[in-house]
Amino acid sequence: MGFNMTLRLLQGGHEVVAVDRDLGIVKECASKGAVFSENLKDAISKLTGPRVVWVMVPAHVTDVVINEALSLLSKGDVIIDGGNSNWKDSRVRAARVGDKGLHWIDAGTSGGVWGLQNGYCMMVGGTGEAVKLCEPIIKTLAPADGYAHVGDAGAGHYVKMVHNGIEYGLMQAYAEGFEIMKTSPFKLDLHKISSIWGKGSVVRSWLLELLEGALADDKDLKGIRGFVEDSGEGRWTVQASIDQDVPAPIITLSLQARFRSRQDESYGAKILAALRNQFGGHSVKKA
Repeated sequence: MGFNMTLRLLQGGHEVVAVDRDLGIVKECASKGAVFSENLKDAISKLTGPRVVWVMVPAHVTDVVINEALSLLSKGDVIIDGGNSNWKDSRVRAARVGDKGLHWIDAGTSGGVWGLQNGYCMMVGGTGEAVKLCEPIIKTLAPADGYAHVGDAGAGHYVKMVHNGIEYGLMQAYAEGFEIMKTSPFKLDLHKISSIWGKGSVVRSWLLELLEGALADDKDLKGIRGFVEDSGEGRWTVQASIDQDVPAPIITLSLQARFRSRQDESYGAKILAALRNQFGGHSVKKA
């Protein structure tokens, strides 16, 4: 994602100094017009103030990168975390960055692999001063009307967290509906149905368009394993619903469905089968 964001910024006329642990990726960025750097210290030395460091790394290593950046940056510089960090962590990091006289922005970023072409929806948290300074970058990354300064530090990642929780629910609803149609007494063309639903239907969406593309390539999805990971935001959304006393059964159950997808054979299902056999004699033995 960071690679495609770099390309979009370059296309928008920005100067980008690229850095990654994989120098092959950095060289590829440099071949597209970015400035090559061997490490973070080298990258920051090639920037002029006020310097903006945009961090796009997994949540569990974000502090490592930020701590290194803090040791190299100066008062007035900006750190932007565009990864999927927990909003509570972002508030703590913002305070730490602010104590050193630097600016902080947490940028909830949505767009996936299509962001280079279509732009990234940007949900930005931080001070007005910091956001105004970095707005040319953010507007280049976002499509028209696809960016908002949603609040103070942490708000960007909070909104992105809820965004992803809703995404879980939408995806699960499509999955259940299409499986019901798949097992119907009719020989339904699910690709065609996904196509027409995208034309004027109240359930049309970009997710449905993506499903249409997947079914066009493999109508029975034989090349796909039904194993679905989660990167944290769904869990955090469910926890927020508990902390804030807000019922969220759809998002919660969609997260639980992802857990079930990772089990080759559920032990819990075996317990159910064993119990049913004990009182009713209905269990199915393995061949």
